[in-house]
Amino acid sequence: MGAGSWGTTITKLLHDAGGEAVLWGRRPEVVEAVNERHENPDYLPGVTLPESVRATLDPAEALKGADFVALAVPAQTLRSNLAGWVPHLPPDAVLVSLMKGVEMGTTRRMSEVIREVADVPEERVGVFCGPNLAREIASGEPGAAVAACVDEAVAQRLQAATMTPYFRVYTSTDMVGCELGGAVKNVVALCVGMSVGLGFGASTQAVLMTRGLAEITRLGAALGADEHTFAGLAGMGDLVGTCISPLSRNRTFGENLGRGMTLDEVIAVTKQTAEGVKSSEAVLELARKHNVEMPITEAVTAVLHRGMPIKEAAVSLISRSPKPERYGV
Repeated sequence: MGAGSWGTTITKLLHDAGGEAVLWGRRPEVVEAVNERHENPDYLPGVTLPESVRATLDPAEALKGADFVALAVPAQTLRSNLAGWVPHLPPDAVLVSLMKGVEMGTTRRMSEVIREVADVPEERVGVFCGPNLAREIASGEPGAAVAACVDEAVAQRLQAATMTPYFRVYTSTDMVGCELGGAVKNVVALCVGMSVGLGFGASTQAVLMTRGLAEITRLGAALGADEHTFAGLAGMGDLVGTCISPLSRNRTFGENLGRGMTLDEVIAVTKQTAEGVKSSEAVLELARKHNVEMPITEAVTAVLHRGMPIKEAAVSLISRSPKPERYGV
């Protein structure tokens, strides 16, 4: 449900894993291109989709008989979109979040929004996450992800539905850790991008990624996640992929800011959603609710939403009062 780059990629992945996949899109021209030209030219130009993959504008048609419903809309639109789809959801379908964000206003994770809006038990909600850049996976490059659900059997079903010769899937029951890793790494990637735009090199980027991982781990621990999750694909893997790749929306967004573009100018040239931009405020609010210190998140939020100059934010990060730190954190 959602014909952007990642929704389209997952549709192809489900097909390549042996399933029958239907793509729902809201724009007629995209749906027509998928059905007639077997391509999504707006989001994955040049990537050929299987001829048997079909797209539709009708949510009821897309959802009919589905075993898995993969939700791939912008995080801040999930609640309103899902509310309209609830009447068409199959009674036993597993609802899978492909989104990496925290809802503004409620600080709920995407799985929590799904459970609330669809009124489904916890074991019918899954998360699919990891270092997955859509174009690379859609092109068949080797990759991996994590299929998470509190019910291990459901996670294994999702694993089987997405495993292909070029794409390996692992399972987890740590929904909290997987979701937080995916949401907060976007905020860190914005900061890494800003540093690149300012002309800083690999040392600075490594510092931000490492300290960003510490922030993710602290918040995860406060919310009951397994800290080991953040050493794997859903944590460090996703963080590194998003922070180093020019294909990353959040890194690119931050890089443009670092080069001197205004926030409005960057938004104008960004075709796809950079989830960290809006989620940064929600992540910071969530951290404050749990008394978790997240200086990188604070700095990014100050730049994006408080008008703080990037160079001033950089100075504030480096000049913070030193505190005792445990090894690895």
